[in-house]
Amino acid sequence: MSACHCGSGRPYAACCGPLHAGAENAASAEALMRSRYSAYVLKLADYLLATWHPDTRPSELDLAADGTKWLGLEIRKHVQPDDTHATVEFVARYRIAGRGHRLHERSRFVREDGCWRYVDGDLLGAAG
Repeated sequence: MSACHCGSGRPYAACCGPLHAGAENAASAEALMRSRYSAYVLKLADYLLATWHPDTRPSELDLAADGTKWLGLEIRKHVQPDDTHATVEFVARYRIAGRGHRLHERSRFVREDGCWRYVDGDLLGAAG
């Protein structure tokens, strides 16, 4: 079994795979963050849109033309002050046209009807 792209160390089939297939909902905002990172790696635009809060969701994502190569995810902090709100600070490393970049973000999540959704995020530190 291949390791999950999210960096959990677990096999994909026992980690983000069931979320991507719609068989399970993410148990936490961190689990959703990890599954969304894996979805970017695998170019699963439908999953990304489905897990984005409708108030902030773009109308479409074109990942097929995206030349990004995702290299790794590091979760720095997960804070859940109550049952319906959480933040996840992460660093994602990637390459575009051979040049390395880092995305350092503090993302906001809400849980509605038992499902976590990505709302938005604040960029932290220098990008690139």
